[in-house]
Amino acid sequence: MGDKLIKIAGTDVGTGMPVHTIAEVGINHDGDMSKAVQLIRDAKKSGADSVKLQTYITEYRVPKEHAVYDILKQCELSYDEQKELFDLGKDLGITVFSTPFDKESVDFLESLHTPVYKIASFDSVNTQLLKKISSTGKPVVMSTGMTSLDELSAAREALEGSDGTSCDLLLMHCVSSYPLDKKRANLSTISYLNSVHDGPVGYSDHTIGTEIPLFAVAAGATIIEKHFTLDVNAEGPDHAMSADPKTFSEMVQGIRWLGEVLGPREMGVRNAEKEALSFRRPS
Repeated sequence: MGDKLIKIAGTDVGTGMPVHTIAEVGINHDGDMSKAVQLIRDAKKSGADSVKLQTYITEYRVPKEHAVYDILKQCELSYDEQKELFDLGKDLGITVFSTPFDKESVDFLESLHTPVYKIASFDSVNTQLLKKISSTGKPVVMSTGMTSLDELSAAREALEGSDGTSCDLLLMHCVSSYPLDKKRANLSTISYLNSVHDGPVGYSDHTIGTEIPLFAVAAGATIIEKHFTLDVNAEGPDHAMSADPKTFSEMVQGIRWLGEVLGPREMGVRNAEKEALSFRRPS
């Protein structure tokens, strides 16, 4: 298991640290700035450690004839709107960062001094984008849906950069199915990634409910990302598999309780065992 920690906005994330929770707003604001503001406010109230957006220029992300072009275009926030959301996060005391889908978006996020980058599973094989992000030297959280071990090695090589820069990397086990059948969560991959990666490993969830994220923590995930919405019944591609503020809060509380149950990695006489010391039988 990799014990290397990475920092997200000055907070250590990884083995031995409290599980970091990300409210993945994504495009669940539907392009409505008032919804985006409310989502960030509610994420803070629900106990999320950070909020993640998506930053993109639709024409660079998908061709116009693509089935989701119109949806993405409707949900594309302007740079000014995104700056306002980053500033709101600072005012509220919650970290806001984003997933860039093109080089221009990386440059924009750098202008906002984003503390960390998220790489979507779809871009784990996008070498040009990975190299662009590596040039920032910022920590990277990368989802691994659809990614083979060889492709993961290539992605890590791209993130090392050719100009001497490198990025601290946190890998997120992910299954790219929306919504994901709980029986297909493949959580054993978390321990496998911990065996091949020297940094933290987390889980990006696409199931409905909070059960699987809790199991992921028990399996060794040190960061949990869950899609976040104001209304799971709203129209749109991601709302149904997202957590509303009440559900997200329940997830965070469950994760904190589970953290106490798991406790630290230690051997020897624990506080709960002191009364049993007199029954030991050394010879």
